[in-house]
Amino acid sequence: MKPQFYRKVLKNGMTVILEKRDLPIVSVAFAVRCGGINEQLSEKGISHFIEHMLYKGTPKRNARQIVSELEKRGAEINGFTGETITAFWCKIPSKHLEIALDVLSDIIKNSLFDEKELEKERKVILEEIKKRKDNPIVYLLDRLQRELYTGTLGADSAGNYKILKSIDRKKIFERFNQLYTPNNLILAIVGDANFNEIVKFAERNFGNVKGKVPKFRFSLKNGKMIEKRKGIEQANLIFAYHVPLSTNKKSYAAEVLSALMGKGMSSRLFMEVREKRNLAYAIEGDSEICRFFAYNFIYIGTKEENVNIVKELILKEFKKVSEELTEEELNQVKEQLIGNYHINMEDSHSQLHNLLAYEIDGNAKEFYNYEKNISDVKLKDVRNLAKIKKYSFLALVPE
Repeated sequence: MKPQFYRKVLKNGMTVILEKRDLPIVSVAFAVRCGGINEQLSEKGISHFIEHMLYKGTPKRNARQIVSELEKRGAEINGFTGETITAFWCKIPSKHLEIALDVLSDIIKNSLFDEKELEKERKVILEEIKKRKDNPIVYLLDRLQRELYTGTLGADSAGNYKILKSIDRKKIFERFNQLYTPNNLILAIVGDANFNEIVKFAERNFGNVKGKVPKFRFSLKNGKMIEKRKGIEQANLIFAYHVPLSTNKKSYAAEVLSALMGKGMSSRLFMEVREKRNLAYAIEGDSEICRFFAYNFIYIGTKEENVNIVKELILKEFKKVSEELTEEELNQVKEQLIGNYHINMEDSHSQLHNLLAYEIDGNAKEFYNYEKNISDVKLKDVRNLAKIKKYSFLALVPE
């Protein structure tokens, strides 16, 4: 059944999208087209800081009222900051959509950034950074881009202690006013809603102020990091490589290669490293692909003495794929990805994330061409991508 999808760019530049569903639930988000990639090195973490502060009060609602007005109606509420997006969302029974829109639009337009709340939230974010550092897998994933890029993309989007302590209310308020303007905003909804009513709400509640999203330079690199840590018993490693951005076809081929190598228990590396050699428990592959940058990575947890053995197995398996991959195996992986695509669409919140990601990259409607784009991936494209010449390698090992 073809999804009921609607999209409109308003006169003020704001984009409104809806995937209509019959179930009495909606996932709704306001998102700004700006994230870590749009920050100077001296202000890394400011987008994430703003995300936290938008739940801390407006002239109409204090911090407790913002969440309680939604949660007491059964809603889940949260926000997230990525490299190219900052978003504020909730999932709620559709009969309360009007309240969700009112609360979320209020924080998007009218947040106060109270000085006392800001200082309290600064402490919370510093604790969040400590928590991420304490988790070996999360820590490596946070470090990964430092070994893949220079410039703004090579710095942690959550920031560090020194930078976060230097970000004051003036900097946050100026950036908020600069970027949280209608032309940089997306209102996205998945669920039981009326598109015309949503458009009317957006037109009624947002003016014509325009802002420009800053862009900062970064370049590709490949690096190596081996770090020792007390208190861990397992070595954690990540193998990563850049993906060409010249065509969409290449990006979809990269998704196919990533799944082939490390997605699920039938993947090549799971079978080779875990099932055949019993060298690891966790093996996971994934991609970070957008119109600005793209890379694939593989995470494996193993014994310290096996780190180099596992790395060599990874390289050998890529070489095998570049030389031996068949149409039959390629089609099996395509079917796996297409199946995952349909299953992932089932949850309205997951679908909200999907549509936002595609909208940031150009047009959310392109998401519905995923099955065709994966089906069109050619054997030669996957084989060529598997010819790994340069890569980044990170390992966190017991001291």
